[in-house]
Amino acid sequence: MDVLLIPGLWLDARSWGPIVDALTAAGHRPRPLTMPGVGDPDPGDIGLADWIDAVVAEIDAAAEPVVLVGHSGGGNVAWGAVDARPDRVARAVFVDTVPPAPGFGISEFPVEGGVVPFPGWDFFDAPETADLDAETREGTAALTGSVPARVPTDEIALSDPRRHDVPVTLLMGSMDEDALRAELAQWGPFADEFGAIADVEVVRIGSGHWPQFTQPERLAELVVAAVR
Repeated sequence: MDVLLIPGLWLDARSWGPIVDALTAAGHRPRPLTMPGVGDPDPGDIGLADWIDAVVAEIDAAAEPVVLVGHSGGGNVAWGAVDARPDRVARAVFVDTVPPAPGFGISEFPVEGGVVPFPGWDFFDAPETADLDAETREGTAALTGSVPARVPTDEIALSDPRRHDVPVTLLMGSMDEDALRAELAQWGPFADEFGAIADVEVVRIGSGHWPQFTQPERLAELVVAAVR
């Protein structure tokens, strides 16, 4: 199958390296993506809808239904693309994130000159980065680039209820299904969106927020299994 790999904020197609290798070995056609404006110091007025449109264009270029894999903020992009093409997505896989509710953004980060620069690993909560050792932090920081200022805060527009019929796999860093459902119960509309999905599975990775860097073999195995 064609598997579209959507990175989270600040990352590009290179961040999916080990997953690309595993999917190729399993006979699939991985297509790691770099979102518009990543690393561009002057990206103009690019917003979340432009990122979703870029993924939709990739879906439309595929001969058959695709699998979407979205990490972190890339999950919002994936879910927006599912909403736009629910009949063309065989499964959506979320890596340490959940399907967003209509009208919500990814998060807020400091903006500098029309872009959101990578804030550095120390910006994030300790549980998210606990398994990133010094060598990994240094090596992966070189893979990051700024994102257009609007992307993290743009509200996602979702309108087609058929998105809830697309099977979903959640590969969560530290939470199992019970923990995730307990957390979502406090998130209001996110719990409603999650509850509306007809076919959903939750798998715990046992990692921080960036398993593609800290546990690439484990993540690759789980992505291949989800696609299968």
